[in-house]
Amino acid sequence: MIIKKLPVEFERARVIMQQIEAAGFEAYFVGGSVRDTISGNLIHDVDIASSAYPEEIKKIFTHTVDTGIDHGTVMVLDHGEGYEVTTFRTESGYQDFRRPDSVTFVRSLSEDLKRRDFTINALAMRENGEVIDLFNGLKDLKNGVIRAVGTPQQRFHEDALRMMRAARFASQLDFKIESKTMAGIEANAPLLAKIAVERTRVELEKLFLGQNPADGIEVFVTTGLFKYCPMLAPFEADLRQLATLSEWNLSLSTEVWALLSYTFYFQNKQIGQFLRAWKTSNQVINDTVQIVRAVTEILEEEQSPMMLFQTGRDRLVSANKIALLFGGELQTNDILAHYDALPIKNKSELKIDGKQLLQETELQPGPQLGTILMQLEQAVVNGTIDNQHGLLIEAARKMAKEG
Repeated sequence: MIIKKLPVEFERARVIMQQIEAAGFEAYFVGGSVRDTISGNLIHDVDIASSAYPEEIKKIFTHTVDTGIDHGTVMVLDHGEGYEVTTFRTESGYQDFRRPDSVTFVRSLSEDLKRRDFTINALAMRENGEVIDLFNGLKDLKNGVIRAVGTPQQRFHEDALRMMRAARFASQLDFKIESKTMAGIEANAPLLAKIAVERTRVELEKLFLGQNPADGIEVFVTTGLFKYCPMLAPFEADLRQLATLSEWNLSLSTEVWALLSYTFYFQNKQIGQFLRAWKTSNQVINDTVQIVRAVTEILEEEQSPMMLFQTGRDRLVSANKIALLFGGELQTNDILAHYDALPIKNKSELKIDGKQLLQETELQPGPQLGTILMQLEQAVVNGTIDNQHGLLIEAARKMAKEG
């Protein structure tokens, strides 16, 4: 198979390949970019594999960076672009089920490709567009099949995260996992506990953001992978329920965590515990809390001004995506219209601040000042006080007098 029209990302990199070949070595595009090009999908990173050893690559090119020299990777810099070139290699001794104990550089493309995870990712392509398929990856790509290269047991012992990648590809590509590969995942699922939670989190997020999340979730649950993820073991029934949902439209990782938190009926403190176990950022935790609160009100067809104000436009869009999954009937544009009608959209729009209150009232620094500012904000948002400086000063004095 020859791809006659290459994406521009490959076209730019061809000069690198040609220079490597001119020096007497082999060079191929490899990995997901080849798979996605054949499938007609957008490509991301362009990876190059070569028979040239790192020191040989550094002799060919003037400008290089040792980005992963121990594993054979050198970045070649060309006209402001960086291209990672990795030497063909074999790996052995995966005692921690995620990293090889030793890496050996080789000159053989087949030796390099046979250590890759799935046949659809073990495709290589010459700079002229000729595809090299040593493991029937083209057939599996055509038929929508995810199949481990060689023995599933060996592939998953080399890197247990590959099991999560299989579930993710089932969702992302809308492919089916071949029976032996599926059995291999089920048999080796406990190994996932040995993988850093950050790596597992990335795959789980991509699974939920794929074009067919229901199938990915089904694999995730049926194989038992979920049992070896932070705080998910008790929620098999809830996860299975998610696998029955349709009309998925999630696009942000925060939406994934809000969906899970809402599904598990987590409240604020529980959401924090859950997301910290997955090592998300504090910002993701805060966003998730707000989105879950909004989902509840939207599904109950309540849109209090304070909920709209505290959630904000972007998080309201996310919240309604989740509400729609659970049968919500409100249109996002209608919700945003209510948001746009709020007197103020953030604290900075309030026509009073703490400094002005101290200058123009008898209030003193302390908790009461903060409480009154919060009450003024709520009153403006709820429409009980107009957002006018004089009215706010008058209301603040009355609040202070009433204690």
